[in-house]
Amino acid sequence: MLKQTKSALLVVIGLSLVPIGSGVAQTSSPNSLQGVWKVTEVTTTGPTASKQAAPQPGLYIFTGKHYSMVTVNSDKPRPDLPREAATATLEQVRAAWDPFTAQSGTYEVKGSEVTFHPLVAKNPAVMKAGSFSTSSFQIEGSTLTLVNKASQTGPAANPTTRKLTRVE
Repeated sequence: MLKQTKSALLVVIGLSLVPIGSGVAQTSSPNSLQGVWKVTEVTTTGPTASKQAAPQPGLYIFTGKHYSMVTVNSDKPRPDLPREAATATLEQVRAAWDPFTAQSGTYEVKGSEVTFHPLVAKNPAVMKAGSFSTSSFQIEGSTLTLVNKASQTGPAANPTTRKLTRVE
C-alpha cells in the first residue's frame, strides 16, 4: 500500500511539472523581439541632434524570422497629396514621401544585436543584395530600445535611438 501511494505521489508530482494546454507554447519569453511594437521616442545624434518624445506613427512587427517596419520620420504629420496624384508638385511628393520608411525582410539575433536583411523596401537601394543594418537592442518590461550601429556601408556616424512599446 505504501509503495502504491509513493508511486501515485511521484506520478502526480511528475504531471505537475509538465506544461498543460496551448497557452504555455504561445507565451513568448520576456526578452523576445517577437510581437508588435509602437515607436514611442526617437533620439538622434550629430549636428541636427533631437529628441522626439511624441514621434509620428511607427510600427515594427517581428515574427519568428521576419520583420516589417513602417515609420514616419518627422516631427510633424506628413502633408496630404492632391487628390489627383499627377498634379502633385515635386515638393509636395517629397514632403509626403521623404520622411516615410517602409521595409520588410528577415532578421537574426546574436546576443544583444539584431541584424535586418531587407527583402522589400520603399527605397530600392535598401533592398539590394547584401544590404543589411545592425542595431543593438535591449528589452525592459514592455519597452524595446533599438540603437542603430552599422550597415553594409559601415558604422553609423550618428546613431539613432528608438524606444518602442509592445502593443501585442
